[in-house]
Amino acid sequence: MSHFDAFEIKMRASGMGDAPVAVFKRNYEALLRNETGMIPEDSIEPSGDLPKTEDLDAGNGADLLGQVVVVKLNGGLGTGMGLQGPKSLLSVRKGVNFLDLMVRQIISLREKSGTKVRLLLMDSFSTSEDTLAHLQRYKDQGLSSADEVEMMQNMIPKIDAETLKPAEWPADPEQEWCPPGHGDVYPALVGSGWLDRLLAEGVKYAFVSNSDNLGAILDSALLGYFAESGAPFMMEVTRRTAADRKGGHLAKRKSDGRLLLREVAQCPDGDLDKFQDIAKHRYFNTNSLWLNLEKLKAQLKADSGVLPLPMIKNRKTVDPRDPKSPAVFQLEIAMGSAIECFEGALAVEVPRSRFAPVKTTADLLALRSDAYEVLEDGQVRLREERNGVPPNISLSGEYKLVDSLEPLGVPGLIGCGSLKVSGPISFEDSVVIEGDVAFENNQAERKAIPAGVYTNGIY
Repeated sequence: MSHFDAFEIKMRASGMGDAPVAVFKRNYEALLRNETGMIPEDSIEPSGDLPKTEDLDAGNGADLLGQVVVVKLNGGLGTGMGLQGPKSLLSVRKGVNFLDLMVRQIISLREKSGTKVRLLLMDSFSTSEDTLAHLQRYKDQGLSSADEVEMMQNMIPKIDAETLKPAEWPADPEQEWCPPGHGDVYPALVGSGWLDRLLAEGVKYAFVSNSDNLGAILDSALLGYFAESGAPFMMEVTRRTAADRKGGHLAKRKSDGRLLLREVAQCPDGDLDKFQDIAKHRYFNTNSLWLNLEKLKAQLKADSGVLPLPMIKNRKTVDPRDPKSPAVFQLEIAMGSAIECFEGALAVEVPRSRFAPVKTTADLLALRSDAYEVLEDGQVRLREERNGVPPNISLSGEYKLVDSLEPLGVPGLIGCGSLKVSGPISFEDSVVIEGDVAFENNQAERKAIPAGVYTNGIY
């Protein structure tokens, strides 16, 4: 019996179907071939100028809202921020979390269009139960049952780094499995039956984004542009800044002219300077994508059911809490890399406001402040006074976890350029930050910051 046979037996026994098994097989074979996935600078060229959202007809896609499904990637627990449950249940405002806002957006779109705009959550085995429990409050809107709103993310086995066999960890067998990355959206759509079901119900387009990116709302202008283009795939990108130099970028492959994504792990060491040249490679992927479902099905058929996405190899320990546990490989795929799989795929430049993910407690503090506004229709956006630029917030290590934000408090940040907090601090009510301000406390006892306006300086 081959090594892969052992993996397939394990996956089948856990309920994984043909689609995830085929994807894992492709990636496992790439691992055995020791593929690097490197993309040298001399094999690509800049993507060139792209169409901008402000140049699109805002009303162009309003009549198509009944033909679109909003897919939210909802498999994350936010463990890096100290969360035990789904990240989408994290509070944004009092009594309102990410999931509530997503649902509000769908309900608002349904009311405005008079059509059944679909919401589909790609949950994981870690997030499904809590997510569906929270959605019970939306039962009257038809947004509570798993067979209406849920698509399950697949699981894949971890690989023993020494033997390349299935990793074993009898002390906690759940640690033998890992998520396959957000590129799993494609095999999940197929294996779950949702792709065929949506097409049968007249749904032609999918808008896919991360659940923690509240800037990613369904935009009728983008929908109309995508539909009229006839393209199979469209990626939302935005301008790279100095802070994005080490992140992946969009480019064009010289050999066939197709757009592609290049991550830093795919860049040879000698090309790093060019990789970080934001004047040359100007755009990065916001991880918000548009799919033509009919053309996705056709492409999958042409590719024997598996999109040829680059394999990403992550080396970790089988138990992430135990650095002495055996080393394993976790194979992932990224959904944005599918742009190179489709002839005629597009990219469109969107404003930075459509890319507002919450990855850290600093992001969350900004979101909870008056620098952002939450609208009745579920939209969250920077206030106009911010001119599209969020406050730059830096928090010291003791604020890494969400619970640590409660004693810190939320100051007014609508006029804040940058805020730096070092040490135990507590903002009293009516603290307002303007300009570039830092608060420091080197003592163990928490330092209270009285109400008032603090402008440009260190306090």
